[in-house]
Amino acid sequence: MLLDFIHWNVDPEALSLGFIHIRWYGVLFATGFILCYYAFRELLKFDQFQTEDVDNILMYIIIGTIVGARLGECLFYNFDYYRQNPIEILYIWRGGLASHGAAVGIFTAIYLFSLKVKRPFLWLLDRVVIVIGLGGAFIRMGNLMNSEIYGHETTLPWGFIFERNGEVVPKHPTQIYEALFYLLLYVFLRWLYRINKNLPNPGLIFGSFLVLLFGFRFVVEFIKNVQEAFESGMPLHMGQILSIPFILAGVLFLLYSLFSRPDPTSLQQAKK
Repeated sequence: MLLDFIHWNVDPEALSLGFIHIRWYGVLFATGFILCYYAFRELLKFDQFQTEDVDNILMYIIIGTIVGARLGECLFYNFDYYRQNPIEILYIWRGGLASHGAAVGIFTAIYLFSLKVKRPFLWLLDRVVIVIGLGGAFIRMGNLMNSEIYGHETTLPWGFIFERNGEVVPKHPTQIYEALFYLLLYVFLRWLYRINKNLPNPGLIFGSFLVLLFGFRFVVEFIKNVQEAFESGMPLHMGQILSIPFILAGVLFLLYSLFSRPDPTSLQQAKK
């Protein structure tokens, strides 16, 4: 066999300087945002979008991601605990972020920013979601460095034995599966953006993003371990239940894009 399983026992701390502890998760999280910024700025250079607006929307998205991801974890996965200890919602350094909550936070941030810059909400969504896959890929690699959010036992040669968690049998490295998918999603959406003349039909990219991303999230959950004990007896994991509304919304946006009239502003920009 090409591989004979991978023994994974990486220290989640990248650097420790006494009272300062820098974790790989934080490094990769920040790296993902930086790459998203440059990819988004390059993407919009033909869209007459000011560089300062790219800087501002990045700050909106960072805040929306962190706030949404934290609230998602507290509301959907540990509501009883945080209801009794509300002050600990602020303790983000202890971990606990939910990607579905992050999605809601990002969409909310983009809506608020669209009001500020007087751009159509869907116009911004169609463009911002193209680069989200880059950030998602680095976040999932951060989960790998933390030895968390992995899958069921596997006999596949690329299975990971997460020794730091006391595992003795190989498990699906679902963090890598998701990271690779997110990178492919970024490439596909960027290609779709280019071949559609700067999106004359609003909702095409956003709808594709929702269906593909959360469709994959729904499927990959079948081989992932439950994140919380209460999920053990459920026919679907909480991540799958939360993915369904996003998938349905994606289908609606694709239908809207298919039957809507082309946006004259986008058509005019495409001719330039």
